Amino acid sequence: MMTDFLSDLEQRHLIHQVSAPELAELLRTRRVVAYAGFDPTADSLHVGSLMPLITLMRFQRAGHRPIGLLGGGTGLIGDPSGKEAERTLLTRAQVEHNVAGIRRQIERFLELGPDEALVVNNAEWLCELNLVDFLRDIGKHFSVNQMIVRDSVRMRLETREHGLSYTEFSYMLLQSYDFLALHDRYGCLLQMGGSDQWGNILSGADLIRRLRGVEAFGLTTPLLTRADGKKFGKSEEGNVWLDAERTSPYQFYQFWLNADDKDVVQYLNTFTLLPVEEIRALGATVTAAPEKRAAQRVLASEVTRMLHGPEALARAQRATDVLFSKDADYRQLSAQELREAFHGAPSTPLAAAALGTPAAGLLAAATDAGLYPSRGRARQEVAAGGLSVNNVPVRDAGYTLSASDLLPGGYVILRKGKKHFHVLRVATE
Repeated sequence: MMTDFLSDLEQRHLIHQVSAPELAELLRTRRVVAYAGFDPTADSLHVGSLMPLITLMRFQRAGHRPIGLLGGGTGLIGDPSGKEAERTLLTRAQVEHNVAGIRRQIERFLELGPDEALVVNNAEWLCELNLVDFLRDIGKHFSVNQMIVRDSVRMRLETREHGLSYTEFSYMLLQSYDFLALHDRYGCLLQMGGSDQWGNILSGADLIRRLRGVEAFGLTTPLLTRADGKKFGKSEEGNVWLDAERTSPYQFYQFWLNADDKDVVQYLNTFTLLPVEEIRALGATVTAAPEKRAAQRVLASEVTRMLHGPEALARAQRATDVLFSKDADYRQLSAQELREAFHGAPSTPLAAAALGTPAAGLLAAATDAGLYPSRGRARQEVAAGGLSVNNVPVRDAGYTLSASDLLPGGYVILRKGKKHFHVLRVATE
């Protein structure tokens, strides 16, 4: 059953450019194959990649066939788009490792099958190309005059310190060839991507028209920005990753829960599958009762469930309820909930045999953990109530950590002030 894919994107303000108006009629009248590419610069995607991932999900739910394209071949070159300097080339082994990690993430979002969604790697055809044949058959269809006025190329050509190597200059040809290869193999007629990919997308569609006499199309989504001007996808800890080992489900949930009131409605439109009417109603709550953060809670729940599943969402919600309650009792949390909540916080081991001895004195532990430059400074802070053990302020400078301080999993959480945490890990075996 076909639904109006473009109309849905338009209502959500997710269309930046469409290559031809005929695309709307094509999508309404037949099942179309479309792809979006993913650059394997790391072994995990980050939240910015959720835009094309969820766009592919919407495309499949509208009755069409999506392809997630892994850049195992183009990743050996590197996309110059948006880059001020030459990328550091990855080895084949690094790219293959990254591709394997990203493949697992993409497959979570799509329903795979013989006539359903596909995840393919462009190394299958790019790494088999013959250079002379490629230049004769493909390169002759590209005008250098047109290529050098593209934003991704022009910006680098105007920068004397870095410039642009022929390696990265050739990326446009390789991406265009991807579109042709997917058309020949799977009948792909549409490429989707961010607005910074517009030139490359048009080049691929033009190549298909020249070599196959078929009209192919391009669609871009807007590049997402934050209301405060900061880069989307960054938190205090750095990139927000889709890999739970890099960004825990709790941290992922907190990222969305902390969305600015000015951003939350657009995030709901972009990153959830909720109906537009429901999102409008949530938008009204932002104005009527912003302190309740109802829209942010729905956003965090929907995206965390989509990526990590209902059990991880439940852990994130429970940890949030406990940690942000008055006089939070960390003992209410399981070992996994504690591990995810304090993932990324500095941590050091503490020998179980040291518990209850001077070696586990609070001043020594806090100083060795780097919370204070000296024991003298730690003593002053403890006396002032500035140091907590498992969220309980300790004012006794002679306090010694013991087995009674161990949380599930063998953790002891030290906190200096309100935001500086350190996790002591005690082997419980």
